[in-house]
Amino acid sequence: MHDLLDPLLLSRWQFGLTTIYHFLFVPLTIGVVTVVAIFQTCWYRTGKVHYLQLTHFFGKIFLINFAMGVVTGIVQEFQFGMNWSDYSRFVGDIFGAPLALEGLLAFFLEATFIGLWIFGWDKLPRGLHLATIWLTAAGSILSAYFIIAANAFMQNPVGYTLNPERGRAELTDIWAVLTNKVALAAFPHTIFGAFMVSAGLIITVAAWHLSRNQHLETMRPALKFSLWMMVVAGIGTVLSGDQLGLAMVQTQPMKMAAAEALYKTSTGADASFSIFTLGTPDGVHELFSIRVPYLLSFLSTHTLNGTVEGINDLQAQYVQLYGPGDYTPTIWITYWAFRWMIGLGMLHVLVAVVGLWLTRKGRMPTRQWQWKLAIWAMPLSLAAMIVGWIFTEMGRQPWIVFSLMKTADGVSPNTTGLEVLISIIAFTLVYGALAVVEFKLIKRAAQKGPAPVEEHLDDEGKHVPVATVY
Repeated sequence: MHDLLDPLLLSRWQFGLTTIYHFLFVPLTIGVVTVVAIFQTCWYRTGKVHYLQLTHFFGKIFLINFAMGVVTGIVQEFQFGMNWSDYSRFVGDIFGAPLALEGLLAFFLEATFIGLWIFGWDKLPRGLHLATIWLTAAGSILSAYFIIAANAFMQNPVGYTLNPERGRAELTDIWAVLTNKVALAAFPHTIFGAFMVSAGLIITVAAWHLSRNQHLETMRPALKFSLWMMVVAGIGTVLSGDQLGLAMVQTQPMKMAAAEALYKTSTGADASFSIFTLGTPDGVHELFSIRVPYLLSFLSTHTLNGTVEGINDLQAQYVQLYGPGDYTPTIWITYWAFRWMIGLGMLHVLVAVVGLWLTRKGRMPTRQWQWKLAIWAMPLSLAAMIVGWIFTEMGRQPWIVFSLMKTADGVSPNTTGLEVLISIIAFTLVYGALAVVEFKLIKRAAQKGPAPVEEHLDDEGKHVPVATVY
């Protein structure tokens, strides 16, 4: 019973569950608002009504998702003080700086201009109104950067000094924190991943309507756009992921070794990448695997004869550097999360490539199962992002701040396991109810389809489409 009510274990579960739930909305917010800005720009430049309809349609889905993301994001900040007070005390001087910038600068920018965009239809000049949605998109992307910069410090601490008298890390160089090599590599990887998730949503919605032969004038261009968006974003995710892998090898070699379950330091052909592996439950012994020679060496060093350090050697190094202890993350989680991240993402890109082939030269799929494949593929890229973050955070263990503070040392000393368990149950019930509401609202808006656009006469007597205020 004591283990079941371990405050550390329950606090980790709570933060992981609430973070994953919040992250369901983050990539859609980043990607969909950018798509809405693109559609509104197309309408602004061409005057074609179907672009305005798409702007309204996906703008409504964006607003529903944005509201839920704000609500669930607030909980994340409270947990630092409730469950992780020792962590907050130790690193708050540094970790709080990018979070403050996110709230005071990025979120303020996003929230201000989203209000102007909502209520500025037919009140602001069209060019100025278009700028408000682009500034909203810029705010959401900037917000993501500050959050990633804060997380990057946990992966690769820079720009600080340790104060032994106060027992805490103190900020010395905010620029070093904001230009952390891990942040610079993780940011484009995250943004491209968000675009993949958003493209998946648009593919699903457009395919659902087209399979029913409705809203053809709006959903045909939406489908074509989202298929190309998925492919381009997928390529960007792969290229940025390669750079993130290089940064990971330089700053956290144990994470790369755990991703491959590589126990012995290997070079060249021996540093192979396993496509599929069967092993013992603890992940220590390999029973069967399908491997690609040289690939792990290339991914880690961009050379075919590079050396990749193994778990055993790194464990021995860390014991010498940081003292006795087990510095190995949970291998089976890191190994499979890494592969599921890659596999699910590539599968969704493959679906988009097939979609582009089926819709070439104005064609449309003729079989219902092809439409269903497009509709039900939406969770693939979202699941890829989620398991990617699981890999990122679990691969850092047992550190909460790599090389500075272990996760066990960051939990609140006066918080009991029962208190955390009660809050987990409460959050689960509330979040479960919110999830039902969110899903029904988005489903209803998506199935309703684009609304017709009203028109009025301008000063020259021409019919001009006008927007409906949300």
